[in-house]
Formats: sequence, C-alpha cells, structure tokens
Amino acid sequence: MLFPRVPNIIRRTIPFLPFIVVPSFATPWIEYPSSGIATMTHYTLPENFIASCGCTAASTHYPTAALNQMAYGSSTAYGPSCGRCFSLTLLNTFLSDPPFYPSEAKSLIIKVTDLCPLSITGWCNATASDPNAAGNYLNFDLAYPSSSIPDNFFPSNESYYGYTDFGVWNISYQSVSCEPNWSGSKSTAALGSVTDLGDSVCCPANPTGSVNDTCPSYSEQNGIPPNTQTSGVTSNLPFPNLRLITSKPAYLSMYTLLLATHLFF
Repeated sequence: MLFPRVPNIIRRTIPFLPFIVVPSFATPWIEYPSSGIATMTHYTLPENFIASCGCTAASTHYPTAALNQMAYGSSTAYGPSCGRCFSLTLLNTFLSDPPFYPSEAKSLIIKVTDLCPLSITGWCNATASDPNAAGNYLNFDLAYPSSSIPDNFFPSNESYYGYTDFGVWNISYQSVSCEPNWSGSKSTAALGSVTDLGDSVCCPANPTGSVNDTCPSYSEQNGIPPNTQTSGVTSNLPFPNLRLITSKPAYLSMYTLLLATHLFF
C-alpha cells in the first residue's frame, strides 16, 4: 500500500501535449487538451455517496473518477470538469522497477464526479507551472473497487513483482461525449445532480463546454482561494450527519457543504 487511500496511477514517457493556463484570481487553473497523457490512482467511494460535484447517488453505480484540483477548476464543490466523460487507457506502471506493460490494452469510460484536492505532495498536486511526480498535469483518481468495473481491470504479474496493486499507472486519456459512451448515460437516475443541496451542486449529464451545459468554478464565484492544506491539517468542523464524498470524514466548512477528501501524504 503506497498511500493511505491506495492510489493507482500510470504514466508513459511520450511527448507531452502543451497545456494552457487560464488565470483565476491569483492561482491559474490548468486548461487541458482533449487528449493526452495522465496518471491514474484509485480511491474508495462508497456506492450511493454524493461527491464534490453533487452528482446523483446512482452515478456511483457506474465508472466515475475524481480529477486533480487545478484541472478540476475549483478548490471545493463543483468545477468546469464536473460531468465530463473520458476514455482512459492503461499504458504502463510508473513506480515498479522495471515498468510493467500489460499485454492487453484496457480502457474504460468514466465520468468526473469528484475533486482530488491540491496538496504539497502526492499525485493530485500538479499546478499550472509544475506537474506531479510522474511529470503529468492531470491525475484521474478512479473510484475503485466498484461494482461497475471488473475486479481484474488492473493487470498484474504477481509472480514477478510480488504484489498485484502497482499503485501508479500512466494512462492516455481522450475526452468523449457522455452520451452514449458512458454506461451511466442510459440511466436517468444516474444523470444530473441531487436536488436537496441547492446551488452548491452542478453535474451536467453531457457537458459540451458551452456555458449552457458546463459548470462554472464554485470557488471563483464565491471568492474562495485554493485549498492547499495537507491531509495532516484540518481547519473545518466535523459534521457527521452529511452523506458526502469518500472514505474520509465529511466536514462542514464556512464555504460549502461539499468537501472532497482525496489528499495524499
């Protein structure tokens, strides 16, 4: 186990596509191209929980992922990446020596429903000027294990490496239309956002980039600076009655009821 949440990410050494910086207060977000190379980790998201975007509970019955904060586009609640769908393909492992290249290319299509907060270290710490430790500006934190993803999705070679979970993978990603590509797009219950959290949620069924179907940045709208605290620092008050986010305690902050908890050490 590499981290408390057992992240899994992948990276391959191939030419890197340029990223465009979009100013946002004092901190620029990462505006990423529609395809490229990223890293992948995984985290535990219980079924029927409501993550940062506020997508419906039924969305967790299908493949979903969190995106690193500076690419997600908000430090809390929803951001422009909420609801977007991507085809993710495993390339090779990053931390193992030697790297493991699967004999069969495995892919899946996910919907972004959650935020992986910026931290000092870890795989979601990329900024517009500095990539993560794998040299990538995007990290997809896959909600896995999941009933919607085969248990053997991540290939391994236990007899050679002595373990089955490589922790970090390089992947290629391609932005795709959620309809009809994401398996949850055929389920009305899995689309859209919950109705009981007011304007603190935003999860379009099939965002295209248009202002009419794409979420704004919640933190920009509310003047909230990026949350750069590490997982060892907690400035929020425990609020146990909220059914939110992932495997860590939910908190009620002064800014929003939705706080994603994807910090690494």
